[in-house]
Amino acid sequence: MSDLSGQQDYYAQIGFSERIGYGERPAVLVIDMCRGITERGNKMFIDMDAHIPRIQAILDAARAIDAPVVFTTVAYHPDLADAAYFGKKAVLVQGLLHGAEAVDIDPRLPVLDRDHLIVKKFPSAFYGTHLQSMLTALKVDTTIVVGNSTSGCVRATACDAISGGFRPVVPADCVADRAPLSHQVNLFDIDSKYADVVDSAEVVRYLKGLNSPARVRAAG
Repeated sequence: MSDLSGQQDYYAQIGFSERIGYGERPAVLVIDMCRGITERGNKMFIDMDAHIPRIQAILDAARAIDAPVVFTTVAYHPDLADAAYFGKKAVLVQGLLHGAEAVDIDPRLPVLDRDHLIVKKFPSAFYGTHLQSMLTALKVDTTIVVGNSTSGCVRATACDAISGGFRPVVPADCVADRAPLSHQVNLFDIDSKYADVVDSAEVVRYLKGLNSPARVRAAG
């Protein structure tokens, strides 16, 4: 998979990688930006220092138009029964216990009172949570997925988002992984099958455009 550009051409020829585009009612899903992952010294560490300002820019633009912002974290009971076999396969998640600082959202991305916070147990933000029903009730049609990890929880969330009837958008410069190869290959695969992979500047322009005077006049 060293020549991704060649793979992209091949996938386009056989019918992958079409654009879904944006809808009119977005929500931002901030996946697992918790201290146990974003802070150095932890086994689960993923370096997201450069990503956090870009994520914040998307959150600012979303909140400015009252679009929902949903944070997720992972937290388990001390006996790890709720981690099930995932906790046995990915042993490093066993340190994410209820009440531990590791499950708190990174303070560089503060969760506001208006935001939502979902505690999940497995990779997808949708699996075993109320996210699907909440977004449906809010009439959301577009899910902007940021956070970590590209190959795990971001990918699983994007896959479930498109399966659940939403338009998934993944800003490539707002997601990260522990291994560069895993990040690169999974971004390629996400863009091919599950979501539109774009850059954060495009997402910010889209969100600001939803609050433009022309759109307000059209909606009126």
